[in-house]
Amino acid sequence: MKSPMSLLRKKDATQSILASILSIIIGLVVGCVVVLVVGLTSDNLSLSSAWDGIRLIFAGIFSTGRDAAGQLTFGFNPTNIGNMLFRATPLILTGLSVAVAFKTGLFNIGAPGQYLMGTMATLMLALGIPSESVPTGLIWIIAFLGGCLAGAVWGAIPGLLKAFLNINEVLACIMTNWLAANLVTWMFDISNFKNVVENTKSGYIYKTTFNGVATPKLGLDKLFPNSQVNMGILIAILIAILMYIMMSKTTLGYQLKACGTNRHAARYAGVPDRRNIVLSMAIAGALAAAGASLYYLSGNTEFYWSTYQSLPATGFNGIPVALLAVNHPIGVIFTGCFMSMLDIAGVQLTNLTAYNEYITDVIIATIVYLSAFSLVIKMFITGRKKRKAQKANTAAVSTSVAEGEGLLPAPETEKGGEEA
Repeated sequence: MKSPMSLLRKKDATQSILASILSIIIGLVVGCVVVLVVGLTSDNLSLSSAWDGIRLIFAGIFSTGRDAAGQLTFGFNPTNIGNMLFRATPLILTGLSVAVAFKTGLFNIGAPGQYLMGTMATLMLALGIPSESVPTGLIWIIAFLGGCLAGAVWGAIPGLLKAFLNINEVLACIMTNWLAANLVTWMFDISNFKNVVENTKSGYIYKTTFNGVATPKLGLDKLFPNSQVNMGILIAILIAILMYIMMSKTTLGYQLKACGTNRHAARYAGVPDRRNIVLSMAIAGALAAAGASLYYLSGNTEFYWSTYQSLPATGFNGIPVALLAVNHPIGVIFTGCFMSMLDIAGVQLTNLTAYNEYITDVIIATIVYLSAFSLVIKMFITGRKKRKAQKANTAAVSTSVAEGEGLLPAPETEKGGEEA
């Protein structure tokens, strides 16, 4: 028989999932309304164009183009699915970064800066180690681990400030984000990794394939031809599973969550709270940097360093990915793929209709806001249930009181009971 606490946790998890699903549905509906309004008010669009846009929002990943009559066609599209998995890889890892910190009572808004530091370390190692003397497979491993280490060090800075000086980690992360943006720009500016071969480009860093370094495909290019997918998605899924095991099945995970629940109670119980706060932020930083490493080690992506005035959106998108997954490491895999699917839908909107891909940004923004208010939605769901339960309890109590005061006839007892 299940204990009351396990049933309560299961009920709470179900309500959290319902709140996340409701956030997604509302976001998609808002996107459809925007598509419809734009289609009806624009001279270049019509109601049929709006219908095409709505279908692409929901099923853009399965779009196969247009037929001879100009109608949208849908079916299995391995290229879109492969690109979705490729784009989901960094989102899963930045989502894990935010989720792990949340589980330990910390808000890691520093994922963009950690992502940038991982980018810098990964690219400099991948391009700086001569492939003539070192095997490219070993360079890949060194670059990946070096990127994760750089992110861990950068993530540990807000953790140290929180643990020893009690400085809010949100403020510390915001400052380290912009420090990372300027530091990365300066380091690449003085480096020899700028792409000088392709003269039409400026401010770009070489792809890692310039040094012969690239993530293996492991046959995924055969399953999803003409796409960017590689082994990175499998590594991201494996890391998510390992994070789930660590957080829920190990002593370290228990200690990290205990510090997040109540730092002072954990310290009283003998848990080193300062060490665990720093360790939690270091793990979060390593995860965000791992997303950057896998993205740029693919060998088919370029980093634009010149006049880097904005932080990478992938770092911030890890927040809704974590919130929609209710901070569950396994759930992050699915929400990361969902957010990537919306990204692919935006590309399809641009390619196959007169709409702009930024409509999907409206959907994502709506989901982001609603996921931030998922606790309110959850309270609304539970509040309705509580009100119903309270009404039922009130009615039961009123009936009992009325019976006790003789206002209502007491229920007849059975014959056997009277004889007893």
